[in-house]
Amino acid sequence: MSVAAPFFASETRVGDLDAKAAELETADPEDVLRWAIDEFGPDIALATGFGVEGCVLVAMLSNISRGTRIFYLDTDLLFPETYALRGQLEVRYGVRFERGATRLSLGDQAVEHGERLWEREPNLCCQLRKVEPLREMLSGLRAWVTGIRRDQSPERASARTVERDEKFDLIKINPLVAWSAIDVWRYIVKYDVPYNPLRDRGYPSIGCVPCTTPVLIGESPRAGRWRGSDKTECGIHHGNS
Repeated sequence: MSVAAPFFASETRVGDLDAKAAELETADPEDVLRWAIDEFGPDIALATGFGVEGCVLVAMLSNISRGTRIFYLDTDLLFPETYALRGQLEVRYGVRFERGATRLSLGDQAVEHGERLWEREPNLCCQLRKVEPLREMLSGLRAWVTGIRRDQSPERASARTVERDEKFDLIKINPLVAWSAIDVWRYIVKYDVPYNPLRDRGYPSIGCVPCTTPVLIGESPRAGRWRGSDKTECGIHHGNS
C-alpha cells in the first residue's frame, strides 16, 4: 500500500497543496484538525488571538489532542477581558497557552521609537510586537493553525483550508476558512464556548486596547481596528495566498 509523502513547507509542491485543499474544502473543521495533527504531529501549533474563532478551535482541539501546542501573542496592550478569557479557557478545556512576546518593553519601545508608536506608525508597532514574536514562535514548526475565515475581510477572501505560508515558510491550516459568522456562533451557542464579553459590547474584532474601537451598525466587522487609517491587517496573515 502506498503512503502519501509528508508535507514539508520548503519541499511541498503547489499541486499537492491544491489537491489537499480541494479535498478538505468541505470537510468538518474537526476533521481538518485531526488530519493536521496526524500529518504534522508535534511540529504543529494553534495560534490564537482569543477571538471567537480561536475559542472555537481551542474547544475543538481539546476534544482531539490536548497535548498540541497553543500559543498567543502578548503585545502587553491586550484588553483585561482578553487576559481573563485566557484563564477561563485554560480551566474549561484543560489546555495551556504559551505566551509569545517581544523582549522590547513598552518603555524601551518609547525610548527607541517615541511615545505611542501605534498612533504614528502602526505597521512598525505591529511588526515589533506581533510579527517578529510570531516568527519566533513558529520557528522549528512545519505547520500552524489559524482561525481566519474568508468572509472576514477582502485580504482573507482567497484563503484556503491548507496553504503554503510564504511569509513564514511553513504550512498554514485554516479549518474555519469556509465558515460564516453564523456558523461560528452556532457552534459557540451549541457547546457553550466561552468568548470575550467585549463581543457583546460592539467589538466584533478585538486586538490591542489603543487600536480597537467599537463597530457601528452597518460597518465591517474589522472597521474598529486601526480606525482612522487605511490599515486593516496586523501583518500576520496579509500577503498569504
